Amino acid sequence: MYCGDQQMAQGLVLSLISVLKNTTEPVHFYILTAQITNKKQQFLPLSDEFVGRLDHYARQFTPENSVVKFEITDLFTAEPPVANLNTSFTPNCMLRLYADLIPELPDKILYLDTDVLCRQDFSQFYHQDLSDGEIAGTLDHYGKWFFHRQLRLFDYINSGVLLLNLAQIRRSGLFAKCRQKCQRTRMFMPDQSALNRLCHTKIITDTKYNEQHRLNQDTVFQHFTTSFKFLPRFKIRTIKPWQQKLLHEELGIYEYDDLLKESTKLLTANH
Repeated sequence: MYCGDQQMAQGLVLSLISVLKNTTEPVHFYILTAQITNKKQQFLPLSDEFVGRLDHYARQFTPENSVVKFEITDLFTAEPPVANLNTSFTPNCMLRLYADLIPELPDKILYLDTDVLCRQDFSQFYHQDLSDGEIAGTLDHYGKWFFHRQLRLFDYINSGVLLLNLAQIRRSGLFAKCRQKCQRTRMFMPDQSALNRLCHTKIITDTKYNEQHRLNQDTVFQHFTTSFKFLPRFKIRTIKPWQQKLLHEELGIYEYDDLLKESTKLLTANH
């Protein structure tokens, strides 16, 4: 499952291709999109034509694959996250908190941010037992330093890669509570903060399933988050997987060049 608007198309294509190239099982992709307007800009939903192109591409790997779009403007409008609608974080991130209201979505689903790339087979992560948890994820790289040093231990997970027990989430009302929290309380990284505060049955997984800091040989999902460099001087750095020049010059990463080439072909194909 992905969430996003038209501006997320490039990251979505890259991530989707990376998943397809690292699995032998059929994959059903679900895209949640909506038309959202805040004080800064208007976010437009991904088009049927674009999603159809992705579906056609995915079926070339195996006919059992599929890409389906859910345009959930009505769901979002009925319960808008008013306290967090105009933060520096795109409201599209919060679309995943409406997944419990979409009956067509399966009981178990893997959520990925559009700046996450898959490097290796992820079947072991996906097929893990979720019977004792609502979500499975990796500790946030920076959050783990802050929260794990408190007297009261707080497992603050990064929400860029989440395995969701959607059946349990529907029963417990977790996402409904998160939507209410986002309506009433302004938060830093609102959807991630709401999930961490309100979910009490998290399963913490290995860092390799959401590597946010340094690429390692065993990394399964690499997440291109904002990072902080402290020496020789403090610097905030955000490099996304579609910024090829920065990947090369700043991170020394060349292994995604073929993915980038293929994603460009898919994005610019005649339609």
